[in-house]
Amino acid sequence: MLPKSLTTARNGGVFFLYGGDEFRKSVAAKLLLDRYADPATRDFNVDLIEGSETSVGRLASVIATPPMMAEWRVVHLKEAESLAGSPSARKVILDTAKNPPPGLVLILQATVPARSRAKFYKDLARIATAVEFKPVPADEVPGWLVSWAREEAGVTIEIEAARALAGAAGTELGMLTQEVRKLAEMVGDGAAVDVEAVRRGGLRLPRQDRWAWFDLVGNRQIREAARGLPVLLSQGESAVGLVIGLSTHLLRIGVAVEGGQPALQSALPPYQRFLARRILGQARRWTRADLAEALRGLRRLDQLLKASAIPDEVLVEEWLLALMVRSGGAVGAA
Repeated sequence: MLPKSLTTARNGGVFFLYGGDEFRKSVAAKLLLDRYADPATRDFNVDLIEGSETSVGRLASVIATPPMMAEWRVVHLKEAESLAGSPSARKVILDTAKNPPPGLVLILQATVPARSRAKFYKDLARIATAVEFKPVPADEVPGWLVSWAREEAGVTIEIEAARALAGAAGTELGMLTQEVRKLAEMVGDGAAVDVEAVRRGGLRLPRQDRWAWFDLVGNRQIREAARGLPVLLSQGESAVGLVIGLSTHLLRIGVAVEGGQPALQSALPPYQRFLARRILGQARRWTRADLAEALRGLRRLDQLLKASAIPDEVLVEEWLLALMVRSGGAVGAA
């Protein structure tokens, strides 16, 4: 789940971990710290520094201190963006990135301000080992969770269970990974975490989750999707959010229609490629013309939702009914 530049790192130096995903940044920083810090001399060779609470002088001093009775000295600077406004701090950090002292591992963990064009961050990304951790889009969290559980925790969680968990508990990755670990302990070694396990874990599951609803549309079970719509909206889902999710889902079906499995595998994020078979199955129910019409309808629907006084539920229902009419009215009959 982490890039090779981090998982195979062996030569020390400066690592710049930035982006809006705090959970994965923290996981990456811990991986580097555990790899380079000698447990026997950890008290002497690991410095944890908050950028908002340190001085340039202290940072420079810590960076210049050589390892003591170990190969590496690890300096983990959190909130590195707090020092970006200081010319002297920027110089210390960039000089270190250009020419790291022997035995130093400097981990810079930062959240770059939105729309920042500061040269400091661009230079740092160029000369350090830099990895950007963009937030996992909310609609992709269940797929990410399935892959994380398998690859990082050695746990099998069914995609329906991951969707139910995200629907019940939200999409914050740190909290979800903790819940998966707890559920895995509850079901026991080797057993898969399924929807029933999530339910037994004490979480109140939504009556209709958004991802299952997208699958209903993808499978052209339009009547069932229409019945689930008011449930989704009553649970707090926004119609605009549903349109965004539907657009992504139908575009992926479109990739499958046009290019088959190879194109779809290439288009999906690595942590969602296991969903290719499901999407390919849905793609068999669509033609290129049907998809084009559905996507044009979604674009119009998005505009209406933002400008019309007509209730959101009515507008989305209209789009669903148009799909039903186009398919002859018989799709998804219960």
